[in-house]
Amino acid sequence: MSRTILPGSTIGVLGGGQLGRMLALAGGHMGYRFVVLDPTPDAPAGQVSGGQIVAPYGDREAARKLAAVSDVITYEFENVDAGVAQMLEREAYVPQGSRLLYTTQHRLREKRAVEGAGVPVAPYEPVRSEEDLRAALGRLGTPCVLKTATGGYDGKGQRVIRSESEARNAFSELSGAELVLERFIRFRKELSVIAARTPEGEVATFPPAENVHAQNILHLSIVPARIPEEVQEEARRMAVRVAEALGVVGLVAVEMFWAGGDELYVNELAPRPHNSGHYTIEACTTSQFEQHLRAVCGLPLAPTTLLTPAVMVNVLGQHLEPLIRLLSAGRLAASGGVVPKVHIYGKAEAKPGRKMGHVTLLAPDTGAALRWIERIGLWEAQGGAA
Repeated sequence: MSRTILPGSTIGVLGGGQLGRMLALAGGHMGYRFVVLDPTPDAPAGQVSGGQIVAPYGDREAARKLAAVSDVITYEFENVDAGVAQMLEREAYVPQGSRLLYTTQHRLREKRAVEGAGVPVAPYEPVRSEEDLRAALGRLGTPCVLKTATGGYDGKGQRVIRSESEARNAFSELSGAELVLERFIRFRKELSVIAARTPEGEVATFPPAENVHAQNILHLSIVPARIPEEVQEEARRMAVRVAEALGVVGLVAVEMFWAGGDELYVNELAPRPHNSGHYTIEACTTSQFEQHLRAVCGLPLAPTTLLTPAVMVNVLGQHLEPLIRLLSAGRLAASGGVVPKVHIYGKAEAKPGRKMGHVTLLAPDTGAALRWIERIGLWEAQGGAA
């Protein structure tokens, strides 16, 4: 049974990273209090919350402590322990439940669920042995992508196979885990649509973002996406079908490939706020973080209108110190109609490739924002703008 969790209540968050931080910042404006559970002391979300329980995600007693001080519990990333989420579902109020978490933690379960929603995915085959892999390559052809069924993110746990001669090495590098082979989609654009759904079934979507990756890590999100209007509308319809069929409560980010024409394929899901939705903080009437909290707290969803074109660019570990220098030198001031909004996540160590923050550029058009990124020169090693 759904509940209405009003401002003044305490929201418990499984996970203390940057997504939890931005949830707490959005919810603080709404009058909510936050407590987070994360194994890293002084985690980014813990810095802006009322308290942090420092414990592993699989620690059931710590999870019970979180439940004891929370009126509702949510999670900020999908690799939290599904068993702990299931326990909390029985003993506390977790409107997202554990089923979607269980589904999205495993690529094969996820793909079957998306297919069950009547939404296309790239052709795929389960792989348990090298013989399975060779047979699957015979059916799907090359190139293909071999992925671990669990645990992969930002390009980890996957290998591209361009010819059958590469099969043995790819399998040996990833063996020991359940695998899935996917046909490589020659896409024109990578897209994502974030959908929100309440326990009562109200659904709203944010404008599709066009995503550009570098070294398998999200580099840019461009909104409006540079795709035909009819493709944007179909992408939103697909996200709604996924949210409804999977019984989502809160947010789900639906990542897609656009292969041209009317060919759209879902690549993967994330049942939480998403990196590609950070632009919504400044560029939309409602941010993805406020919308997520509205959904899990049983409040009506808010409008998601895009107020201005925007480009979000990730700040990785190698970018953080140069960004701070540019900021202190006054080189990140608004100019030429482009207004940069800087977000730093408060992580203790700036490792190369680690997401340390982002900059959202509000601009008269996305071209002006992309030219600003090129002119600053900070991200040249990422391949520049798109």
